[in-house]
Amino acid sequence: MIIYLKNKHTLEVDDFKLRCSIGKNGKSKKKKEGDKKTPIGYFKIENLYYRSDRIKKPSTKLKCIKIKKNMGWCDDPYDLKNYNKLIKFNKRIKCEKLFRKDYKYDLLIPIKYNFLKPVKFKGSCIFVHLTNNYKPTLGCIAMKKKDFLIMLKLINKKTKIQIT
Repeated sequence: MIIYLKNKHTLEVDDFKLRCSIGKNGKSKKKKEGDKKTPIGYFKIENLYYRSDRIKKPSTKLKCIKIKKNMGWCDDPYDLKNYNKLIKFNKRIKCEKLFRKDYKYDLLIPIKYNFLKPVKFKGSCIFVHLTNNYKPTLGCIAMKKKDFLIMLKLINKKTKIQIT
């Protein structure tokens, strides 16, 4: 199964066309940390992370991980040990907190961009996450909850995402 990002407003999963939004500055083959661009390429996806205090465990073949208050995703390019990895939140490590007051990370799937051997400043924290308004993101792909839940029923751990 492949998730296709067809353009800046459409994800295609199987026969479903789902509305989405992407990075404020479009897409790029030369993604850099903080450039507000969605990386172009063919990537594996990670597990599903979800807020169990707000959403019941979704129906999916992905491994589901409950988001805890101490979870973060390191976005500090100078911290090569933790860069673009799930971490326990602490004030010494610069990271994107996953347990947020807003709804955006109630459901999220990290895209395995710059993932196995992260290159500093190449970009981090590229997620598929939720939106209510389709406003452009900082580089992620955002979609409404109802469409996210449809996508979750169709994909599995072997699913890849193609961003063109």
